[in-house]
Amino acid sequence: MARTPVWKSIATTLKSEIAQAHYGPGEKLPTEAALAARFGVNRHTVRHALSALSDEGLLHSRRGAGVFVTQVPTDYPIGRRVRFHQNLAASGRVPAKEILTLETRAAGLKEREALGLDDGAQVHVYEGLSLADGQVIAVFRSVFPAARFTTILTDLQDSRSVTKALAQAGVEDYVRVSTKLTAKLANVTQALHLQIKEGAPILRTVSVNADLDGVPIEYGHSWFAGDRVTLSVTNL
Repeated sequence: MARTPVWKSIATTLKSEIAQAHYGPGEKLPTEAALAARFGVNRHTVRHALSALSDEGLLHSRRGAGVFVTQVPTDYPIGRRVRFHQNLAASGRVPAKEILTLETRAAGLKEREALGLDDGAQVHVYEGLSLADGQVIAVFRSVFPAARFTTILTDLQDSRSVTKALAQAGVEDYVRVSTKLTAKLANVTQALHLQIKEGAPILRTVSVNADLDGVPIEYGHSWFAGDRVTLSVTNL
């Protein structure tokens, strides 16, 4: 009779303990060293077990922080007034953003069309990660007309909040005028940021926000980890 691999036995034990809420959503597991001592194996064997559970979506690792139990999906409404921090706080999650890129460059064709810009126009680009309770749930890119928002990159560097940065530029309120949702497969860069497998399902949203006069001010893309959010469309 073939013997069950040790790593698989460890994975089964941890999976059972997660199911019994020994480790709840968002909680950190013991270190590899601690688990290796508990099961009497080397860290490579433990790492194999943790990797298998990550592939099942039960665990996720954060560089320099450890391995955590995956959260239940975050409710994320999409409506006329969508505010990332407000949405997550309303669902009981702690919101955060990490900056990947802040740059100014020439606008692409789709960006010019979405924002109503002329050929040769410049845009400011804000790319980053959206987090809920410390777990990355989305990669995003927001594009703004550079001529109108001359200091927005500095404001975003300080606050990491689009709403606050727009308010600094005199736009106290804005609304979403269009949103497109599409199912996609994660490319290698998206998978790296979202800590999922390349080719795993993700949800892409493409949106245009406008000020209250109807002038487009933001062209945004977000790529959500498919198992970490529940997107709901609302007219509110």
